[in-house]
Amino acid sequence: MTDDIRGSSLRSVATTPCAIVPPHLLNRLARAEDPAVHEPARRTLALDAAQRVQRRLTAEIGPTAAPPTRGPDHSDRTICDVEHRQELPGRRIRGEGEADVPDTSVNQAYDGLGATFDFYLQTLSRSSIDGAGLPLDASVHYRRDYDNAFWDGEQMVFGDGDGHIFGDFTQSPDVIGHELTHGVTQYTANLAYMGQSGALNEHLSDVFGSLVEQYAKGETTEETNWLIGEELLRPGVQGVALRSMKAPGTAYDDDELGKDPQPAHMNDFVQTFADNGGVHINSGIPNHAFYLAATRLGGHAWDGAGRIWYDVLTGGRLASDADFMSFARLTADAADAYGPQERDAVLQAWDAVGVPTS
Repeated sequence: MTDDIRGSSLRSVATTPCAIVPPHLLNRLARAEDPAVHEPARRTLALDAAQRVQRRLTAEIGPTAAPPTRGPDHSDRTICDVEHRQELPGRRIRGEGEADVPDTSVNQAYDGLGATFDFYLQTLSRSSIDGAGLPLDASVHYRRDYDNAFWDGEQMVFGDGDGHIFGDFTQSPDVIGHELTHGVTQYTANLAYMGQSGALNEHLSDVFGSLVEQYAKGETTEETNWLIGEELLRPGVQGVALRSMKAPGTAYDDDELGKDPQPAHMNDFVQTFADNGGVHINSGIPNHAFYLAATRLGGHAWDGAGRIWYDVLTGGRLASDADFMSFARLTADAADAYGPQERDAVLQAWDAVGVPTS
């Protein structure tokens, strides 16, 4: 039996989203025979459930003031070490402008926060995730063998991974960009984290997480691999990443992880109550639409499809309970401002994944 989550039948208060590794993956790992795999997964699931309550409260409070037109042109980063405990933020290790330290996780977190800040500022004229120069804080070494990373509504938190399936979560720039973009969404459309609006929330984080890495590497749409979290999987895992925007459903096929369940077309939309209505699963559909639009336009994706998607996210017309169809229509409208080539690329992309725009 399936659980119907189509359309606008599901509603929820806007909540700050879950961590980068979705619960369906952790649930699968929690059933593994190997204690080195299932014990970290079970602990991570329990910690994530507790964090979701706190993140919901933070998101319901929401932004307290409208940001100024332009914030500062420099980042303000602080990295702390939780020292495998749970109390945040932990001991301060490195601040803005300070030199590298011996701890690689601290340096990678620092660089990833900086790459995200630089991307938003240089390509979209946005100062930090709130548009007003919000300081970017992060804590590393969260608990032991923690298989996740998340934005808690106020800061980034990174686990070290279990060393068997997942490695250090600070090593993936697109994961850092993904999670910080949940903060951008929190300060703009604040999409409800359930059903299609929740899948759009995840989709937007995948889009801009990928663009953060593409911008840092100077990659064009033809040069990038369109993978999310490719650095996380340990050697021996049968997979290339957590998700593929180019080919949803092909990121992994592993005895421990299972098979990537993401669809690329509305014909395969997954109807479930799990994962807040499949927010990490059905995001594959708009992810693939973005990939198609971006590659059709070519060049640097942040100059084409990325700008259109950002205009929709921040334009004030995106409802917190938006579904795929309403989001697609807004992207088509936004593309009009750039020209017929852009509009055609967007319309054809949504048509290819089975989402109508009229």
